[in-house]
Amino acid sequence: MGIYQRYVLPRVVHLTCSLKPTMKQREKVVPLAEGRVLEVGIGSGLNLPFYTPDKVQHVWGLDPSKEMWALAKKKVGIVDFDVEFIEAAAEEMPLDDSSADTVLVTYTLCTIPEALLALAEMRRVLKQSGQLLFCEHGAAPDEGVQRWQNRLNPIWKRLGGGCNLNRPIATLIEQAGFKIRGMDTMYLPGWRPASFNYWGTASRC
Repeated sequence: MGIYQRYVLPRVVHLTCSLKPTMKQREKVVPLAEGRVLEVGIGSGLNLPFYTPDKVQHVWGLDPSKEMWALAKKKVGIVDFDVEFIEAAAEEMPLDDSSADTVLVTYTLCTIPEALLALAEMRRVLKQSGQLLFCEHGAAPDEGVQRWQNRLNPIWKRLGGGCNLNRPIATLIEQAGFKIRGMDTMYLPGWRPASFNYWGTASRC
């Protein structure tokens, strides 16, 4: 791992993902989490302040980056529930089947190399009665914006730590065996190729 990936990129990702429009999106989704929660891609812990403490028993924070987790430790100390860091890739989660009441994924599906495999793992870990909460940026509905997303994606992916601009979030979730129960979409303020957001809830089919 080079100096950029180890020291610079984690802080760039943290700053980008903590912009005001993105934090407002987190505030819409994270409070819905309850019970035993698996947060996929906990990163620098930006979601932690938005959990509802009396609804959450335990949070597994899964992430392959120890460097990102180091940025999250300060936030762990101020929450009133247990947070357990799991250093692992989303495509192979070291958790038992049906062990989570809620799976939360925010601004993470764009960077996972095998997104469908990761979503299949989320489905495996989630209880039949549980909920998937998601908030992601991805493919825009406008053809002109889509064309720019597709053109820029190769270089964006290299510079952005594997982030993809053009993933069809809703389609991926459904292909992995989830049923979307409710979803909203909109462009957030900012650069349109990176600002089309999907957020909502889904359950196992």
